[in-house]
Amino acid sequence: MNMLSGLGDTIVALATAPGVSAIGVIRLSGADAIHIADKIFRGKNLLKQASHTIHFGHIVSGDEVIDEVVASLYLGKKSYTGENTVEISGHGSPYILGRIIEAAVAAGARLARPGEYTQRAF
Repeated sequence: MNMLSGLGDTIVALATAPGVSAIGVIRLSGADAIHIADKIFRGKNLLKQASHTIHFGHIVSGDEVIDEVVASLYLGKKSYTGENTVEISGHGSPYILGRIIEAAVAAGARLARPGEYTQRAF
């Protein structure tokens, strides 16, 4: 596979160490990161919020609430990857974090490959 293939996609992955913890962070990065996060986030409209802001809400799958979260927004070149980025901080249950990632994939993201966030930042 070409190292640069898929760089236009919006990716999602667990950003914190796997395992049980108090809080886990899931990162979305790419042109559609905020749009995808807004599809699964219930709270403020993320598409209308400024960069470097944090918003309380819930992650949902259909009508089911998956978790109570905080979403941090980083627009464009002001993020680690230089792309639109959303970091979702939720409860650290591997099951819950997996469900949030599944919801993001269902909304249009794809799973990030190992090291892909750093590759994009470079």
